[in-house]
Amino acid sequence: MSERREGALDDATIEARLKAELPDWRYEDGWIRRTYKTAGWKSTLMVINTVGHLAEAAWHHPDLTASYAWVEVRLMNHAAKGITDKDFALAAKIEQVVGWQPGREGGALEGTPTDPRFAYIKYDK
Repeated sequence: MSERREGALDDATIEARLKAELPDWRYEDGWIRRTYKTAGWKSTLMVINTVGHLAEAAWHHPDLTASYAWVEVRLMNHAAKGITDKDFALAAKIEQVVGWQPGREGGALEGTPTDPRFAYIKYDK
């Protein structure tokens, strides 16, 4: 990768912010990354579409890699040639939406049933 431009964060800052703000994400090869495990192809496509919507709304686009039961999201600001606040902001929004478990909130929404026929995301928590 070329030399970082203004606005790009240094490695120590990236690692510290990931630990504090996005503990399920990692910094690797110049990208911040998160792999979401899903219950199968339909769930994988739902994650891809969710991330796509958020990225388009934010006008900041990640790279995605997908297979049958997982999606990897990679963020890096190409203009800055490094990780910026934009990457952290979009990663946090993706994490909030994809990781949402309304059944744990105790409100009116019950969330996805535990029956494997309806499985969606394999939540870490």
